[in-house]
Amino acid sequence: MTTPSITREMFDDVMVPNYAPGKIIPVRGEGSRVWDQEGKEYVDLAGGIAVTSLGHAHPGLLGALTSQAEKIWHLSNVMTNEPAIHLAKTLCDLTFAERVFFANSGGEANEAAFKLARRYAWQHFGGEKNEIISFKNSFHGRTLFTVSVGGQPKYLEGFEPAPKGIHHADFNDLASVEKLISDKTCAIVVEPIQGEGGILPGEQSFLEGLRELCDKHNALLVFDEVQTGVGRTGHLYAYQMYGVTPDILSTAKSLGGGFPIGAMLTTAKIAESLGVGTHGSTYGGNPLACAVAQRVIDIVSQPDVLKGVEARSKRLREGMEKIGQQYGVFEQVRGAGLLLGGVLTEEWKGKAKEFLNAGLDEGVMVLVAGANVVRLAPSLIIPESDIDEALVRFERAVAKIAG
Repeated sequence: MTTPSITREMFDDVMVPNYAPGKIIPVRGEGSRVWDQEGKEYVDLAGGIAVTSLGHAHPGLLGALTSQAEKIWHLSNVMTNEPAIHLAKTLCDLTFAERVFFANSGGEANEAAFKLARRYAWQHFGGEKNEIISFKNSFHGRTLFTVSVGGQPKYLEGFEPAPKGIHHADFNDLASVEKLISDKTCAIVVEPIQGEGGILPGEQSFLEGLRELCDKHNALLVFDEVQTGVGRTGHLYAYQMYGVTPDILSTAKSLGGGFPIGAMLTTAKIAESLGVGTHGSTYGGNPLACAVAQRVIDIVSQPDVLKGVEARSKRLREGMEKIGQQYGVFEQVRGAGLLLGGVLTEEWKGKAKEFLNAGLDEGVMVLVAGANVVRLAPSLIIPESDIDEALVRFERAVAKIAG
C-alpha cells in the first residue's frame, strides 16, 4: 500500500473540525528551529504553547526516552513503576508538596485538583461546602468540569448543563472575591498569571489576599500552574516567585518537554481524601512520560537555567517593546520569564492572528492569547542568537502589516 502525500488540505477531510491549524506542516525540529515540509526554517517562539521547555530533540530528553523505552513502557496503576516514584519524590523535594497524582494533561490534572477540593471539604466539613470560586477569563482545560470552572463562557456554549456551585470573580479584584466567598466555599482556583486570558499577571496583594481568605473560610487555594510551571517564569513554579503557597497545584505543559504528562501536587493531609478507588488514570504515571519529565525537571531546576530564563526574558521583552513602539502596535509587553504577551493597541485590537500569520510568512512562530495579545512562550534555553533572529523576522512581519 502506497503512503499518500500528506497535505494541510487532508486535515479537513479526515479530522474533526475543532481545530484550525496553520497552513504549514512542521516535520522536524532542533533546538529552537523548526522546518516544514518544504524545508523552510522557522524560529520557534511558540514552544507548542509553552510545552517544549527545552526545545526540540533535546539530547537529554532523547536519551531518557530511548533508555526507558528499552525497559518497560506501560503498567497501568495496578502496579507502580520506578520512574513515577522517582519523579514524584523529586517534585515533593523541590516544592511544598508531599503527595503527587499523575495524569496525561493539564486538563486532567485540574480535574483531579477540583475533585480533590470538593471531596476534602465533603469529608471534613460536610456536603454543603462544595462551591468553587474561579475568575473571569481564566482557562483550566476542556473537560466539562474544567470548562465550567474556567471563566470563558464560549468554551461551555452548547455543552450545558454545567456542574453547579461554581462562581466567577474578577481577576486582581479581591473585593469581588469577598462578595462571593462564604462558608460554603471549598476552594478558590486561580492561575498566578492568566494564560489564555491574555498573559495577565496576578498582583502580589491579590494572591496574598486569596491565601488569607481561604484560611479564614477553611477553603483550599488551588494554583493552576499548567502554563506557568516548570521554570516558565524563571522560578520552578510561580507560587515561589510570589511567596504564596497553595494547597493544591496543577502542572503539565513544560513538565514533559513535549511528552504528554500532567500532575497534581498537594499535602499529605489533603491527599488522604483521594483514597483507593476514588480517582484514577490508566496512563497517569506512565514510565515513558515520567522518565522524560524527570530529565526535564533535573535540567530546568538547575539555578543557572532558571537564571538564564530571566536574562532571555529581558532580551525578548525589550525587543518586543522596541517593535511595539516603532510601529505603534503594542501598548505594553507583560508577563514573567518566558511567558510574555504583547498587548495590542486600540488601533490593532482584535487582530492578533494577523501578526501570527505574518510571522509564519517571515519564518518566526508566535502565538495568540485571545484576539488582542501576541503570546510568546519559547524554549527556556533558547539561544540568545535565536531570540535576536526571531525579533528581526517578527519586525519584518509587523512592518508588512503596520509599516
